[in-house]
Amino acid sequence: MTTQILPLTAFGPLLLVAAALLIRVRPGPRLAETAALCALALSLVAALQLMTGGAQALALLPGVGLMLDAIGVTMAVLVAFVGWIVLRYCRTYLQGEARAPRAQAGILIVLAAVLVLVQAGDLALMAVCTIVIGAAMRDLLLFYPDRPAARRAAAKFARVWGAGDVALVLAAVLAWIAFGTTDLATLKAAATGPLTPSAQGAVAALVLTALLKSAAFPLHGWLTEVMEAPTPVSALLHAGVINAGGVLLIRTADLVQASPGAMAVLVTMGGLTALFGATVMLIQSAVKTALAWSTIAQMGFMLMQCGLGLWSLALLHIVAHGLYKAYGFLASGNAVAAVASAGRPGPVAVPGIGAVAQAFALALALYATVALGFAAIGGQKSAQALALGAILIVGTAYLVAQGLADAAPRALTRRTAMASVMAALGYFGFHLLAGALWGPHLPPPPSPGALEWALIALAVISFGVVAVAQALFPLWAHHPAMAGLRVHLANGLYLNALFDRLIGGFRAAQSR
Repeated sequence: MTTQILPLTAFGPLLLVAAALLIRVRPGPRLAETAALCALALSLVAALQLMTGGAQALALLPGVGLMLDAIGVTMAVLVAFVGWIVLRYCRTYLQGEARAPRAQAGILIVLAAVLVLVQAGDLALMAVCTIVIGAAMRDLLLFYPDRPAARRAAAKFARVWGAGDVALVLAAVLAWIAFGTTDLATLKAAATGPLTPSAQGAVAALVLTALLKSAAFPLHGWLTEVMEAPTPVSALLHAGVINAGGVLLIRTADLVQASPGAMAVLVTMGGLTALFGATVMLIQSAVKTALAWSTIAQMGFMLMQCGLGLWSLALLHIVAHGLYKAYGFLASGNAVAAVASAGRPGPVAVPGIGAVAQAFALALALYATVALGFAAIGGQKSAQALALGAILIVGTAYLVAQGLADAAPRALTRRTAMASVMAALGYFGFHLLAGALWGPHLPPPPSPGALEWALIALAVISFGVVAVAQALFPLWAHHPAMAGLRVHLANGLYLNALFDRLIGGFRAAQSR
C-alpha cells in the first residue's frame, strides 16, 4: 500500500455534512438524496481509482488516517447506495412531518460518519466515528419524543452503543500501549508474533465492542425496540449502522485472529446469538419485529464467521445483509398488504421422522458432491469453510423434508431438492468470488487446533439439532406444552424485560 493522494471517497462525507447543515437552515425536498447520490458517484469513481492506481493510504493528522482498498471501497459503495435509497424513501414517507428536515439531516450525518468509519486507517478515528454515529442515531430514534416507547428505545440504544464506544476507546489505548500506535496497517504488521498482555487486552476490548454494536446475546433487546422510529430510520440502522461491529473486526482481522481465545468467544457468542435470534424470529407475527429478530440472527452468524476466520465470507455477508435488510424494511408495508390480500393457505405436507432423516442425508450428500466439484476447480477448502457450508445446507434440509413427505406432490419434491443443490452451488460460488475480491487483504483461516475443532463440531451439531427440531415441529406443534413455549419464545425469554429493569429503562421512558 503506497501513500499517494486523497481517496475520492473522502469527499463523500464532507459533501453529506455540508448538505446536512444546509438542510437545517434551508430545507429542500431533494437536497438530501442528491447529496447521497453524489456520495455514491464518488464511491464508484474511487473504485476506478483503486483499479487504476492501486491501494492508497493517507495520514492527515496523528490518529486520522484514511485507506483506499478493496474492503473500504466495497463498504463505501454499499453505504452510499443504501443511504441514497433510504433518503429517497424518506422524502415521501416523512412528507408533511414538521421534524422531517431534522431527520434528513440526521441521516446524512450518520451516513457521513459511517463512510469515514469504513475507510478509516486508524483505530482512534474509528472510535470517533462510532461516537458520532451513536449521538446522531439517538436523535433519530427520538423522532417522536413524546412517545414513551421511543424514549425507552433511545435510552437503551444509547447505553449499549455507548458501552461499545467505551470499549473501543479502551482498545485504542491498549493498542497504543502495546504497539505504540493505533494505525491499522502497523497493527496488522505487528500481529505476527505472540501478543503481550496489553495487546491481548486490546483484542478483548475489540471483541467486546463488536458484540455490543452487533446486538449480540444477551444485550440484543434494544434492536427490537427501534421500530418506534420512522421506517427509514429503522432501515438505516438495520441495513447499515448495525454492521459497524463486523467492519471493526474485519479491519482488525490479523490482530483478532492472533488471539485464539478471542476467536473462540466470537464463535460461541455468535452461534448462540444466531440460534436464539432465528428461533425467536419464527414465532413473531409482526413483519418489522420479525425483521428485527432476523437482523439479530444474521449478525450472530456474521460474528461466528469472523470467529471461524472466514473473513471474506463475513464481508460478503455484511454486503448481502445490508441490501436485503434495506429492501425488507422499506417494502414491509407491501408485505403486510400482500399477506392481508392472500387467502388462507392449503394443507401443508407434514414430514415424518423417516422423511426428515432422508432429507438431511440427501442434503448432505448433495453438498458433499458439490464440494468435491468445487475442490477440483478452486482447490481444497478449509475445515471452517466446509463446516459453515454444512450449517447452511442443513438449513435447507427443512425444505427437502417438505418435499419428501408422503403427501407432497412430485413437483414439490423436485423443487426442494433443486433448492438444496442451488444453495450448495451458491455457497461455494460466492466463496470463490469473495476470496478473489477481498481474500488478498485478509488473513486465511487458521489451522484448526483442538479448541477450534471442538468449536466447529459444537457449531455444526447445534445448528443441526435446531434444524431437525424445526423440521419435526409440525408433529408436536399441537402439544399443550407448545402453547406456553411459543409465548415465552415470542417474548425472547423475557431477557429484554430483565435488561429494562437493570438499566431503569421503564423509568427513563416515563420521564420527560
